[in-house]
Amino acid sequence: MKTNIIKVFGLGLIASMTITSCSDDFLEEKKNYDNVNTGIYDTEEGCLRRVYDVYSWCLPTVNSDPTWQYPSTGSNDTQAKSTEEYSGFGAFVDPQNPLSVMSGTSVPDYFFGTPNNIQNNAWGRIRNINDAIEGISGGALSQEKKDEYLGQLYFFRAWCYYNLVKYYGGVPIVTEVQDPVEGVVNPRRSAKACIDFILSDLDQSAKMLADKTMNGGWSSDEWGMVTTGTALALKGRVLLLWASPLFNRANDETRWKNAYTQMKAELDSINSCGYGLFTSTNNVNGSDFALQFNQSDKNPEAVFVTLYNTVQAGDGQKNSNWERYIRPKNTTGSGKNASAMLVDMFPMADGKRPASADTYTKLEASSMTYDREHPFMNRDPRFYRTFAFPGFRWAYNGNSSVQEADPNNPLYDDGKNYELWNYVWYTDLDDQGDPESGNDYGADNLLTNCSGVYVRKRSDDYDVNTNSMYTFTGTASNGGFAYSAQPYIELRYAEVLLNLAEVACGAGELTDAVSYLKQVRARAGYTGENNYGLQSNLESDQAACMSAILYERQIEFAYEGKRFDDLRRWMLYDGGATKVEGAPSTWTLTGWGGNTCTWLGFKQLNGQRRENMEFRVADKYGVGGTTADSDPLLKNGGTRCAAVDLRKELNPQLETLKTWYSDNLVRKDKKGDSYDQNKVKLYMNFLPRYYFLGLTQGAQNNNKALEQTIGWEDSQHGGSAGTFDPLADE
Repeated sequence: MKTNIIKVFGLGLIASMTITSCSDDFLEEKKNYDNVNTGIYDTEEGCLRRVYDVYSWCLPTVNSDPTWQYPSTGSNDTQAKSTEEYSGFGAFVDPQNPLSVMSGTSVPDYFFGTPNNIQNNAWGRIRNINDAIEGISGGALSQEKKDEYLGQLYFFRAWCYYNLVKYYGGVPIVTEVQDPVEGVVNPRRSAKACIDFILSDLDQSAKMLADKTMNGGWSSDEWGMVTTGTALALKGRVLLLWASPLFNRANDETRWKNAYTQMKAELDSINSCGYGLFTSTNNVNGSDFALQFNQSDKNPEAVFVTLYNTVQAGDGQKNSNWERYIRPKNTTGSGKNASAMLVDMFPMADGKRPASADTYTKLEASSMTYDREHPFMNRDPRFYRTFAFPGFRWAYNGNSSVQEADPNNPLYDDGKNYELWNYVWYTDLDDQGDPESGNDYGADNLLTNCSGVYVRKRSDDYDVNTNSMYTFTGTASNGGFAYSAQPYIELRYAEVLLNLAEVACGAGELTDAVSYLKQVRARAGYTGENNYGLQSNLESDQAACMSAILYERQIEFAYEGKRFDDLRRWMLYDGGATKVEGAPSTWTLTGWGGNTCTWLGFKQLNGQRRENMEFRVADKYGVGGTTADSDPLLKNGGTRCAAVDLRKELNPQLETLKTWYSDNLVRKDKKGDSYDQNKVKLYMNFLPRYYFLGLTQGAQNNNKALEQTIGWEDSQHGGSAGTFDPLADE
């Protein structure tokens, strides 16, 4: 392990930052080569190692909570718990604990990080990229080889800046490796300057990588490296951000048209890199939608991807925890509980919203009746690959050593015939109707570790993928799915199409917008026989078309860490109608009738609650005990029907399960979001100043020249109001 102490003066700060070794299994040897002399840039091996080092610092990763370095990836984190996906107030919607800079609940730091460690500091990461750009540019390699490496570095610099700008609007732009000389200061720049800078880096990246990647992408051995298509896809995301209401308060149509023109022209280049919607020859009940997340080689869907491995120890270890996160406790996982709000609003099998779901009122309601007691009936094919209910198969490739974790866990043929039976019982009849009661116990030894509805999204389901990407080690010490090589896809091809659909809609090109929407729906399993489940007026009603696109994004990307960004982009917590104290008139939303929620027909999230659901045993079975063998349904003569097998014809199985539920289970609504001390229900409250975040006190302390964002306290000036306007022209 190579370590060194260096001095960095990045944003008007002088700090000692420790460089520690880091490894990423993008290739077999991705170690830390940031502490180098200039001679390394005269060799291909040296340059390649510097590029790999940047990958190891900058690739997104499956994580438990977003940071300045890592975006949300679908877990029940601070951001996802501020959306419809999970209940339990995330920091951004907690009505009792408003975010602050100087007191109370501190605003999350997505700007700075740890001041004494380059790898744990946003600006140290950017400095590392700038250092590599300077070194390779001045090295002895041919221009062709330099472009190959520099193209990847420009992409990652843009990626770093995108993750800052989407929260703060305007940040310092640093393009050189700065010496630790007192007085060097980099002020915050406007959002427009930052967006232009990001787009320039991405254009440069796309151009430099074109010769290497626009003929089908990298070879199999190099798959996972960024390409021209990766750069242009991220460019599309940035152009969409700039055109969205968050940055485009007056709905300047030229931004939408500019984005549409560029993104449509560049789609062929993305396709030339080998990207496209993942499909197989045997799509059954949405199996292609599930299988796309479990491809180890040349997956066309994976435009920007982080690779993992099953190495169990050492510097080369990089395992994904996602499978272990979402699997039930009786498979030695930990499980994630989906909110009832999202379950209830998922489309029906005809592609329309349930009539009882009033979130998108400009979208036609389904003619199919939503059965809230049996939510799995007649749903969008993606529903069954997103959620898991009692009575569904959820196979995995395990082994009997799971008994070491708990001998009461069901084996189900070493997981290959695993069935989820997560219904619950209570030990007291008074608890059965109490939404607050936690005295419930789950079947099949789930007991107190039971989720009412499990998140199934992105699971490595053995019924879909028999070449499991994990090593199952079911022991008490390390859990079952401890070593997973499942890739994490940060930017999918479906997003490329839906980004393009959205800018086409904003530009008034509604026919094109609908055509891209249909492509995504076709992969989901819809056909032209019912217009891909879309209503007929989308090509003539811009608001309805945009609403349909946002609904599609919510469903397609559920539990992938994208929803919070979409809610912020469109200001859907309050429609953008609430004034930020101290903000200039340019912050007032004048486009979309002054309220994006009203224009879209979207029910704003502020003022709503997320609840949970579970399925308890019917009253006739009474109560049970606290142990695995005290299931009152089984003890009192009840039996289980055959679990639903998604490999087979679905509807007859669902009817059988519905009948079994009707005889044996009752849906119970459970408390999701919290109550106050008097047991009065609380409701989501996203403050308008959260659309642009404030800098933490630590960030300001490390660069006293940084202006605070309007709407937030300035810790450098005694808590006075912030003065930085991200929307101002420079």
